[in-house]
Amino acid sequence: MNRAAVLRRALQVALLGFVVWYVADNWSDFEHVFATARPRWRLILGSCVLVLFSRLVLVQTWRQVVQAWGEQLSFADGARIWFVSNLGTYVPGKGGAMAAMGTLAQEAGVSPVAAVGSSLVVQLVNLLTGFGVFAAAGAHVMRLPGGTTTGIVSLTALVLLTPWLVPLSVRTLNRVSKRQFAVPHLPPGAIWWAGAGTAVAWVLYGVAFQWFAAGISGGATAGTTADWIALFIGPYLLGFVAIFSPGGLGVRELAMDRMLKDSGLAVGAVAALLVVASRVWLTILDIIPGVLFLLLRPAARRVPPSDD
Repeated sequence: MNRAAVLRRALQVALLGFVVWYVADNWSDFEHVFATARPRWRLILGSCVLVLFSRLVLVQTWRQVVQAWGEQLSFADGARIWFVSNLGTYVPGKGGAMAAMGTLAQEAGVSPVAAVGSSLVVQLVNLLTGFGVFAAAGAHVMRLPGGTTTGIVSLTALVLLTPWLVPLSVRTLNRVSKRQFAVPHLPPGAIWWAGAGTAVAWVLYGVAFQWFAAGISGGATAGTTADWIALFIGPYLLGFVAIFSPGGLGVRELAMDRMLKDSGLAVGAVAALLVVASRVWLTILDIIPGVLFLLLRPAARRVPPSDD
């Protein structure tokens, strides 16, 4: 095992140790909340439905980019590929999802290059719009000069510039990773579609998180919906870009704990419970659809030759 792999493994162990320590350190608070809280299951169920709907929005967004690449993919096949390959995000290095997507796409009669390339485009656009929605929703919380106006202008600029930022990002990624991802040559309309779809998905995620927080705490949440959208997106983005952490484990929790306390949206036992419960909530909503699609055998199809 080389030095980089040893360092990555050490970071993973440290992050896992943080999660264990966090739960143990706040266990007495958890017990108090468990004894006194009255969960609102309708809100929790509604948050689950909203998260799944936001992921279907991402599936459709990805399908549109695949079609712009010159391939055809049904919604059912797209959903299966998306949810099953998403299980790969829990493999260290974030490479498992791409590998699974290429294999499943080939089984569905879609070029692996088109499937993985389209997914990479959507992921890059997702990051850009994520930062934009975070700026727009959390502008007043972060005290940006100009407040919400600055945030909305930033989001608009990022969406409009994505057709040129995405190829630049892919070339930069190729240089850094020493890999050769296909540089997309897609019409601007396809990229803007991806920007709109991912922006809508981020907003839905944030609203679902607010519903989940209200359901867990058994009452109304403090702050505005925009606050909760920003509170969800910030830690999620940090966990996503932390390639050494499977599923952003530890990174997302640490960031969410800090943002909850700094914003005053949740403190003490409620904040600690929400940090841990939200991880369980999203993990379950990642795993169950993927496993269900794995159990469903797709119909036999023509398999195209492997792409380089």
